[in-house]
Amino acid sequence: MLRRLREDTRAMCERDPAAKGCLEVALAYPGVHAVWGHRLAHWLWNHELQLLARVFSHLVRMLTGVEIHPAATIGRRVTIDHGMGVVIGETAEVGDNVHMYHGVTLGGSTNEPIKRHPTLEDGVQIGANATLLGDIVIGKDAAVGAGSVVTADVESGTTVAGVPAERVDE
Repeated sequence: MLRRLREDTRAMCERDPAAKGCLEVALAYPGVHAVWGHRLAHWLWNHELQLLARVFSHLVRMLTGVEIHPAATIGRRVTIDHGMGVVIGETAEVGDNVHMYHGVTLGGSTNEPIKRHPTLEDGVQIGANATLLGDIVIGKDAAVGAGSVVTADVESGTTVAGVPAERVDE
């Protein structure tokens, strides 16, 4: 567990040029705290303590401004820069080495109890205030521009931007 905390801290230190050191990140970065809080809430959720998991994730949201449903799957070295306003829904899956900025929404597009939130594969970058809706897949090492609205799959290694998001790296 301690190794994972160090890994998260180092990942943010490497990705944020404003970080003055890993101690600063560990003590004063709400996106990092939100990911750490999610790890505990997710453990509680998976051990049949759903109410406690929801209450704990609610407290983490109040403290960090980041809302991650306890059932969401979050990979290793996931970083949330600035954090405020990030929402990650119940069936979202976030791979390893994903970096996102404030205001990102990984939202659902149906009220049915099915897989209804995005899947972000490894290495994805999501710009500030981007909205990704539905059971879509953002491929490995893809990027989503700030303010974009994505409602369809994004191929690996591509960049999309706009409303609706379209490929911009051709």
